[in-house]
Amino acid sequence: MRVAPPIGGATRIAAVFGDPVEHSLSPAMHNAAYAALRLDRAYLAFHVTPAMLRAAVRALPALGIVGVNLTVPHKERALAMVDRLSAEARMLGAINCIANRAGTLYGDNTDARGLERDLAMRRVALEAATAVVIGAGGAAAAAIVACLRRGAHEVIIANRTPARARGLARRLRARLPRALGRAALEVRGLDALADAALLGRAAAVLNATPMGLTQSAFARLDYARTRRECFFYDLIYSAKPTAFLRPAIALGRPCADGAGMLVGQGELAFELFNGVAPPKGVMRGALWSALGRSDRAR
Repeated sequence: MRVAPPIGGATRIAAVFGDPVEHSLSPAMHNAAYAALRLDRAYLAFHVTPAMLRAAVRALPALGIVGVNLTVPHKERALAMVDRLSAEARMLGAINCIANRAGTLYGDNTDARGLERDLAMRRVALEAATAVVIGAGGAAAAAIVACLRRGAHEVIIANRTPARARGLARRLRARLPRALGRAALEVRGLDALADAALLGRAAAVLNATPMGLTQSAFARLDYARTRRECFFYDLIYSAKPTAFLRPAIALGRPCADGAGMLVGQGELAFELFNGVAPPKGVMRGALWSALGRSDRAR
């Protein structure tokens, strides 16, 4: 394994901002790519609270930081803190990365594209199908867009607070490209997760909430009502199966956590920050190693 050059006065820094952030494995992925390319750069994790986010973002040009990824709870708050936004960020209403371009801060969102890459790699079939997305925040927006791009003709947004989900659906309908805007977006409460008719026709169920990470159990979901080929995807990633995925695994349903999405969005962010793509497979290998997985693991 190649070793990155020692950090010195000329080393450029990229980072991830989050609260919490200690669990982040993004540094392992990005630093592996820097080492493979022999770039004099380093990627760090900074614990940035919501109260300090604006000050931290404003400091990027002064410190010469090339770019930062944003994780919970900053993706929506940071939208108004940058100079320019990508079309993707405007559509999703959130940013997960900021690139420092000679002092101009450019906000982008690589989450939907990262998830779309992982769903495609796993051959999750959504063409003319129904997908269920649990949640109504920035992660849910990315999941909805990824499902639509994979060909879903209907997405059910299930959320504890339907009013928030209706707001998300309205924003997306107003911003989606015409080709994606033809699909149906339906809002339901969490009662949808016990709807036998809905679950029986769902091709995929995606969790875009922190449930199961912050809690030991997941909301009531009638897994047994789904078809054998229904794909369960948790946007959360962890070393062990999440509370959302464990019942699906027990029933033999195909499933995956968000590690592949993290790799996909991270590869896109790396290129945005550094102007060069990471070597194929390096970031994935670093993440899988950090999670204690083999290449064949979920």
